[in-house]
Amino acid sequence: MGNLLYRFVYFWQNAEVRRKELNFELSEEHRAIREAVRKFAEKEIAPRAEEIEEQDAFPPELTLKMGELGYLGLAFPGEYGGSGAGHLAHAIAVEELNRVNSAAALQVCCVTLSGSPFYLFGTEEQKQRWLVPFIQGRAQSAFASTEPGAGSDAAGITTRASLDGDQWIINGSKTFITNAGSPLCAAVTLTAVTGKKSSGGKEISQIIVPTGTPGYSIGKAFKKIGWHGVDTRELFFEDCRVPKENLLGGRGAGLKQALTCMTITRVYIAVMAVGLAQGCFDESLKYAKQRVAFGQPISRYQAVQFKLADMVTEIEAARLMTYRAAALMDEGKPYSWEASLAKLFATEMAIRVANEAVVIHGGYGCIREYPVARFLGDTKILQIGEGTPEIQRLVIARELGC
Repeated sequence: MGNLLYRFVYFWQNAEVRRKELNFELSEEHRAIREAVRKFAEKEIAPRAEEIEEQDAFPPELTLKMGELGYLGLAFPGEYGGSGAGHLAHAIAVEELNRVNSAAALQVCCVTLSGSPFYLFGTEEQKQRWLVPFIQGRAQSAFASTEPGAGSDAAGITTRASLDGDQWIINGSKTFITNAGSPLCAAVTLTAVTGKKSSGGKEISQIIVPTGTPGYSIGKAFKKIGWHGVDTRELFFEDCRVPKENLLGGRGAGLKQALTCMTITRVYIAVMAVGLAQGCFDESLKYAKQRVAFGQPISRYQAVQFKLADMVTEIEAARLMTYRAAALMDEGKPYSWEASLAKLFATEMAIRVANEAVVIHGGYGCIREYPVARFLGDTKILQIGEGTPEIQRLVIARELGC
């Protein structure tokens, strides 16, 4: 009993310190970034959301404008054109953009996915040549790992690259690749089998292929159920030659590098889901207060109130999980488990919230002019991209020692 009392007194005396350690409030800097990006999204992106949806293309001038405002480089340091604000700041920007349009949010996410290999593993020359213009919004890159027969099984790739003198000769194909057909795309970074390990397994490396390289071609843009305005294609490599200096990182380290970048992007997919769900909730609350049925706004009916209450509860839970993973990245601590937790919960939450948003809107929820109709298709792609729910559950179970 005495020991228990001592522990209670110790905890109470140190409560102030503990409260400072467990602070759920955003810093002034983070709040300022959120407010600035929200204003930009509502003023510049929202009015063009339907246009982006119909044309299935994102205006390059908006990408350049986001680069000029610094939104594309929040997670990167100043020497490469970023602001060094960190991953949490970058995630907040993605969330605010995805409240109104997924294509806009993807412009920011793709800089992280395609830029991280250069930042983490590239030479200084490669960083200056490629990463800097990505952050400025003057150019884009595509990250190509997935193949028709190698999605969740990242090690199952069959694209090959053989060294012939001072050149790599690449043969194979990639699929579901984002941004390769964008007018701003300057290069694609792909994973390829470059030999055999001493253990007999595949030696996988990452190689940079500039746009326009002979032997490199792109297929027609896929017509997707969501993510309209996001260029997604199949890529083909037939005796495609690039200089051996286009190797990104160490030879044979490509698979580990790719998985590292995908883990980073899982956090951003999760925060996209949070932003999308928040957009669904915002539209649903507004509609419920305006829509009158049986003599009063439907927001006064308990059935609708309970839907809204459940929606906002799940959104808040997902946001905390996602921000935690982003904060761990900024602190340089392990975050793979937290990234998978956030990605799994947030993406499945977004589907539930979007479904309820459509129900609240009734027939109008099925009309594409209403944002919730557009958001519904976007949620399903979030669930699949950067690792299916099954892959996330495997990662989580592995961390549990199963």
